[in-house]
Amino acid sequence: MKLLSPTDQLFLWLEKRQQPMHVAGLQLFSFPDDAGDDYVAGLAEFMASHTEVSTPFNQRLSHLYGQMAWVPDKRLDLEHHFRFEALPTPGRIRELLGFVSAEHSHLMDRERPLWECHLVEGLKDRQFAIYSKVHHSLLDGVSAMRAGTRMLSTDASERDMPPFWALPAAQRSGHERNQPSLTDSVVQLVSASGKQLGTVPTVARELMRTIRTRRSHPLYDSIFHAPRCILNQSITGSRRFAAQSFSMERIRKLCNAYDATVNDIISAMSASALRQYLINHNALPDRPLIALIPVSLHRGGEAEGNQIAVILASLGTHLANPQERLQHIQKAIQEAKDRYAGMSSEEIVNYTALSLAPAGFQLLTGLAPKWQTFNVVISNVPGPKEPLYWNGARLQGQYPVSIVLDRMALNFTVTSYDDQIDFGVTGCRRTVPSLQRMLDYLDTGLAELEEGLG
Repeated sequence: MKLLSPTDQLFLWLEKRQQPMHVAGLQLFSFPDDAGDDYVAGLAEFMASHTEVSTPFNQRLSHLYGQMAWVPDKRLDLEHHFRFEALPTPGRIRELLGFVSAEHSHLMDRERPLWECHLVEGLKDRQFAIYSKVHHSLLDGVSAMRAGTRMLSTDASERDMPPFWALPAAQRSGHERNQPSLTDSVVQLVSASGKQLGTVPTVARELMRTIRTRRSHPLYDSIFHAPRCILNQSITGSRRFAAQSFSMERIRKLCNAYDATVNDIISAMSASALRQYLINHNALPDRPLIALIPVSLHRGGEAEGNQIAVILASLGTHLANPQERLQHIQKAIQEAKDRYAGMSSEEIVNYTALSLAPAGFQLLTGLAPKWQTFNVVISNVPGPKEPLYWNGARLQGQYPVSIVLDRMALNFTVTSYDDQIDFGVTGCRRTVPSLQRMLDYLDTGLAELEEGLG
């Protein structure tokens, strides 16, 4: 029996019908060259034969003296957790994203281990997909994606590779949380505020500097007032998911031309998509949207664990010129980095906790609906840099499917793979209608920056 940490318990307490607290990943594969038409059916039999489930996927929730704990599930039913699905014709990516949207809307059964894996056939062009979801109390989004990646290989000829739930625990050391996630950033840091009293002078000085900057530069990203936006309304339990890959070569060219980072370009693409989406809904605020960007603070020689901060950056959505918008974003992100440069990890954590206190208060209580600290989340998670295979099938892309929260109805999570950037856009179906159009707007945002090069 293993007691849940306060943070992991919080993910369970926050869950309600309109706010599922699981994360997921969508992996898209192409058939091996020598595979027959019944390849995916054979793969389903192979996966179902792995009935020995290893930690943590064999654990279910229990209670001990009022505390929640993980205990082995001695009656684990693999048929509940692993499911073989078929898309309706014509089997386009549109049908696949519709399937993921529906499955991501469903709460999981707390009487069972909190994970599911769906093998999906019926895709055109000799492709299949694996959609896997896990509760945030069991694994965070980064660790869940790593678990899915660990079952893969760089060797296209390797076979008899088990699914992620059957991997030996020793191969899955990433179960420890050591990278940031949205809910970690918003909730855990708020609870950490004030623990290291020695950081108070530095934290107070930097906080006052931020306030003074806000007063002298009204468009500077503020820890107090993000603009009112249709993205920041109450949500329902129904989700919409959209995904697309972009060439890393195109993004690198822009990085070199504009002296920008990959994160700068991703943020600029997202800002362009948000601006166009809100214009089309006649809902673009006069002031720029504020993005929350989780970052890891791990440094060489430091212990593992949660060391998380965030950047609150203005996205320049009030600017029509794409190049000016990128420069605005670069300046906002650099100012946040400069603010952290002279601070220790403890000071950064406490500064972030204090600056996010209004968001955390609203998330936990719902009592401050008009106090909007940020409008949208943009998270960039580095991934594998070489092509990967699973039992001969080449991984074409892996797309993160994230959590949205009440009054935070949209999430951009991005990961790199091979020579591409994979966008996963998750939103509330009602609060963010026609979310799939974001993909077109992301492509337009990338093209606009390329056109600026002449």
